[in-house]
Amino acid sequence: MTALNRVPSLMARAGTASAFAIAAVGGSIVVPGLASDAAAATPAAKALQIAASKKGAPYRYGATGPKRFDCSGLTLYSYKKAGKSLPRTAAQQYNKTKHVSASSRKAGDLVFFHSGSNVYHVGIYAGAGKIWHSPKTGDVVKLQKIWTKSVWYGRVR
Repeated sequence: MTALNRVPSLMARAGTASAFAIAAVGGSIVVPGLASDAAAATPAAKALQIAASKKGAPYRYGATGPKRFDCSGLTLYSYKKAGKSLPRTAAQQYNKTKHVSASSRKAGDLVFFHSGSNVYHVGIYAGAGKIWHSPKTGDVVKLQKIWTKSVWYGRVR
């Protein structure tokens, strides 16, 4: 079912008055977790979907996929499949992105974990304070809540 096919049922749930109010101001209906066809086509959205599709893939230091990943290998692989190139390491990826504030972050942005000025880990922002990442030896690619405030955000151009 496409997003367009869902609109009538969403409007029915919103109620006639709400639907008319939305239409009157030229607005659109936004449903969390339901990307529009245009949004799904962006490289960031594609990279996020690709990272999520690797759920459960084992961590391996230096691995760039398609079956095993380290943290920057997952982001490199996901964006490469989405048509964008990134350098190999988390620090190099941070230097290549457009830096954005936490309040401006969007799903698909990269989340860089740092200690002082040293970037040591990267994941892909999934929204709601969570990232897809490949954490460490013995672990797997997973969705996890951001556990520290020592993060920077970068947007792949």
